[in-house]
Amino acid sequence: MRRHQPGRGVGLLDFLTYVVTGISLGSIYAIIALGYTMVYGIAKMLNFAHGDIIMVGGYASFIATSNLGLPSYVSVMISMAVCTLLGVMIERFAYRPLRKAAPLAVLITAIGVSYLLQNVALLIFGASPKSYTSMVTLPTQSFAGGELTITGTTIVTIAVSVVIMIGLTVFIKKSKAGRAMLAVSEDKGAAQLMGVNVNRTIALTFAIGSALAAIAGILLCSAFPTLTPYTGAMPGIKAFVAAVFGGIGSIPGAMIGGILLGVIENLSKAYISSQMSDAIVFSVLILVLLFKPTGILGKKITEKV
Repeated sequence: MRRHQPGRGVGLLDFLTYVVTGISLGSIYAIIALGYTMVYGIAKMLNFAHGDIIMVGGYASFIATSNLGLPSYVSVMISMAVCTLLGVMIERFAYRPLRKAAPLAVLITAIGVSYLLQNVALLIFGASPKSYTSMVTLPTQSFAGGELTITGTTIVTIAVSVVIMIGLTVFIKKSKAGRAMLAVSEDKGAAQLMGVNVNRTIALTFAIGSALAAIAGILLCSAFPTLTPYTGAMPGIKAFVAAVFGGIGSIPGAMIGGILLGVIENLSKAYISSQMSDAIVFSVLILVLLFKPTGILGKKITEKV
């Protein structure tokens, strides 16, 4: 929030406020998109249940904090553990048996898992929204003599997304498990011949992506403190758009796509129409894909025959 005073700087400060808030929203999209892009890059499948894992992470942290009275950092760890376990179970029982099936079968299964998670949440928690208490305790920061204020949630969200992107990049390039992921993404058969455990590598990918979804769910609910069984649905779709926008399979691309998406959405709401913001976001995606079908940082994939 910002104090409005007359003067030339007001328009610029308004614009900066919208941009910073957009970067914060885009950072949440980016964290979710990293899960999409990792799973697609390594397992070559689209996990459309990913958005609903965000919702599960939100409910796990909500129960830990509101019902059990646990500290915020403990509820974050519990949420990550629950989502990690859920992601591994989904991969093991829903996706692994379909690894050699047609892509359409995997897609339909992913949509089915998504609806299953939503309806289980409806049965357990009901449809009424829960009031979520923010996990972020950092106070609001003031700039430009108090004219520009940025909430602690915004600062933490942006910082966490940058740390996650850098950490994932280093993990994939430097660690043994990360190099195994790169090998599996290039050629599963060749990776298996080289001694890489493909099943374990893909399960680890789902585990990391689901843990990131838990963090995204907590940050999303901290910024927009209402939790329902459908909380993760639209952010999940927009994060998929962000992953495609930036170049699906690319970690920096997911980050860039998420931030651009958040900024475009927020500026559209501020200066054009809040009702048209989603349409504008998807229109920009279409334009980008018309001129660069692989996304901003995506690479052209050559099919092996």
